[in-house]
Amino acid sequence: MNVNQTLETEEDLLTCLRIQVHHPQQNSRGLFRLLPVDRRTTCSADDPLRLGRDSQSCTFALEDPRVSRKQLALHAYRSARCPDLLFCVQNLSQRGRMSVNGSALGYLERLDLPDKALVRFGEYQLLLSREPGEAKASFEVEFEVLNVPPSRETIPSAPPCRETAPSVPSMTPVAETGYLGDQRSAGPLEVDESLIYDS
Repeated sequence: MNVNQTLETEEDLLTCLRIQVHHPQQNSRGLFRLLPVDRRTTCSADDPLRLGRDSQSCTFALEDPRVSRKQLALHAYRSARCPDLLFCVQNLSQRGRMSVNGSALGYLERLDLPDKALVRFGEYQLLLSREPGEAKASFEVEFEVLNVPPSRETIPSAPPCRETAPSVPSMTPVAETGYLGDQRSAGPLEVDESLIYDS
């Protein structure tokens, strides 16, 4: 194959990793002032993207003494099952807890990220979402500061580029009355004798 055919061109659309960040004290403490907020930064896909308080060893830094020197790393990778550039997250903090979509991630553990994921550590919340592109050797990162916690948004837990099982119809929970089904069509099967009903 000709070498020129394997090189990316400037016209190749880059995958964009959007990172929306929130901290309850972000306005008073200037925690995100070192981040390139609201502008895209191009990163090499073969280098991990590190986030922490040490601006020398991290790609992006948070100005907060409570954040670990190296808090987390985002690794870009490709899979034989999916043509897109994908990402996984790794916890680099020995002392801090971290969770991804509610699942705990221990020190040096990695987890493949779905197209949208909520990462939490300390009081920080990071909503990561991936916009696919064609380029394989590089990607873009765009930070945005959110005024409200992103945990209020529902995050799908399905992994990226994998076939998911057909959805199971939701079941109506069993009420304390013991009745299962459409609550509008009939009364309960059991009646609490302490209640007085008007006839």
